[in-house]
Amino acid sequence: MVFDIPKSLAIGSIQSNFVIGKKHNQPFYGNNVEDSFQYTSLSKYTNENAIRKMISANPKIISILKNNEIRLNMTELNTLLSGHAQDTQNIAKGIIENLPFSLKGRVNEKAVSDASYLHDIGKVLIPVDILNKKGKLTAEESEIMHKHSELGYELLKTTDIDPVTLNLVRNHHQNMKHSGYPFVGKDFKADLNLQIVSIADKYSALTEKRVYKDQLTPQQALTIIYNDVQEEKLHPFVFRALVNYVNSVDYAKQLR
Repeated sequence: MVFDIPKSLAIGSIQSNFVIGKKHNQPFYGNNVEDSFQYTSLSKYTNENAIRKMISANPKIISILKNNEIRLNMTELNTLLSGHAQDTQNIAKGIIENLPFSLKGRVNEKAVSDASYLHDIGKVLIPVDILNKKGKLTAEESEIMHKHSELGYELLKTTDIDPVTLNLVRNHHQNMKHSGYPFVGKDFKADLNLQIVSIADKYSALTEKRVYKDQLTPQQALTIIYNDVQEEKLHPFVFRALVNYVNSVDYAKQLR
């Protein structure tokens, strides 16, 4: 399949000149496990008392941290939840709204929404000097940082969070080529739900300013993410839905 992202989708600052020229035969895996719009408050999983109970209930968390002292960075977590997590959740919703009709029904919207918000909860256990380091992380520091997704999974595994959401939290840095983290077996499938969460997280991170990097423009972020399509890490339909969402947001800003 070869298609252009047409000019009609290029509104304002997003001049879409992306051409998807590879044939993509990768299917989307998994089915819509539940179709529920009864979104409950997720704050019961993100307060300090709840997190301490999760740690006490799962000895594996201590083993993952190895020699690192368990110290809860609640200030960092609350900042993340009020900014990046909500942004990722909104972007994921926008991607879903812009998917082809035939794919929308295959999305577990509640799992995607919950995982988009909770995906970085494991960073509450990552040392602040690594989270906020201005320079490039060392190999050892990167290894510690990469533990956040598995830590988030192990924390939430002690709660009533459903398995679909749990796996999205654990694998939100994985892709169709299995080149992300944490390690997955050869049978792992980066389904539609996971690709939405993963790319919403990546776009949000690229377009926000952090202590170790400058904020990128939407066009710059989309250019980077387009490389994932070319490398067959991301399905073109998900990328196109992201582009359409970004353009719709840009257009809405112009109308204000």
